[in-house]
Amino acid sequence: MRPRSMTGFGRGEASVDGRTWTVEIKTVNHRFLDQRVVLPRGVSGLEEKVRKMIATRLDRGRVEVNIVLQGDTSAGVLLQVNMDLARQYHRCLEEVKSTLELGGEVTIADMLGLRDLISHQEEGLDLEKEWIVLKKALTPALDECDRMREQEGQALKQDLRKRLQAFARLVHIIEGDVPDIVQGRTLELKARIEKLLTEVDLDPARLAQEAAFMADKADVTEEIVRLRSHIDQFETFLDSDEPVGRRLDFLLQEFLREVNTLASKISNGTIAHLGVEMKNEIEKLREQVQNIE
Repeated sequence: MRPRSMTGFGRGEASVDGRTWTVEIKTVNHRFLDQRVVLPRGVSGLEEKVRKMIATRLDRGRVEVNIVLQGDTSAGVLLQVNMDLARQYHRCLEEVKSTLELGGEVTIADMLGLRDLISHQEEGLDLEKEWIVLKKALTPALDECDRMREQEGQALKQDLRKRLQAFARLVHIIEGDVPDIVQGRTLELKARIEKLLTEVDLDPARLAQEAAFMADKADVTEEIVRLRSHIDQFETFLDSDEPVGRRLDFLLQEFLREVNTLASKISNGTIAHLGVEMKNEIEKLREQVQNIE
C-alpha cells in the first residue's frame, strides 16, 4: 500500500545450533537508497546478500542494519600434518644419526617438537548455511519495518490530501477573482488613457491597443489551468502503488513556479495575499513529501 513513509524500524531473530541471529533495521529520510550494514567479524561475506535482499523491499531512504550473532560461533579446530615437511625432517634426522654414528631409531617423539610439522586453524562458519538462518531473522525485521512505513505513509497521505484541498480552494478563489481584476485593470487603463488624451496629442488607437495588451497580460487563465492539472496529478500520485516521493517533490516545484508567475502578472493586494498563503501551503506539502518513499 502506497505511499510509504521512509521512517521505520524492525527487529527479527532466528536460532540454530546454539547460535542466535538478531537483526535490527532503522530507516530514515534520504534521497536515494543508502544502506549501512554492520555484520559480526567472520561473516562479512554475507553483506552483499543482505544488501540485495533489502533492495528488493525498500526503494529509498537511509537504511541502518545492525546484525548480531550470539552463542557458539566456533566451528572447531582443524589440524593438518605437513607430510612433505615430515619426510624432509625424517631424512635430515637419519642423516644426522648416520653421519655422527648415533645409536637408536628416529621416533615420533623426535618429530613432534619440530616446527610447522602440524598446523592448526579454526574452521569458519558455513556461510551458506548461516545465510539461511540469517534470512529468517532479516525477513520479519523487514516486515515490521514495512508495516511501520506503511502506517505512517497513510497518515502522511491524509495530511497531504487535506493540505492539497486547502491549496485547491485558494486556486478556486483566485480563479473567481480574476475576471473582475482583469476588468478593473482594463477600466483603470482606459481612465488613464482618457486623461492622457486631454493633455497630450497621442494616437487613440495606438493607446487603446497598448491598454488591451497590458490588460491581457493580467490574464492568468493558463496558470490556473496548469495548477489544476498539477493538483490532479498530485492526487493520482497519492493513489499510486509505486514510489512517488521524488515525483511529488518535482510537482511541488511546478506548483511554486506557477504561483510565482501568477503573482507577478497580477499586481493586486488581494491576489498577493492569496499568493503568500499558497506558497505557505506548498512549503507545508514539501515538508511532508520529504518523508515519502
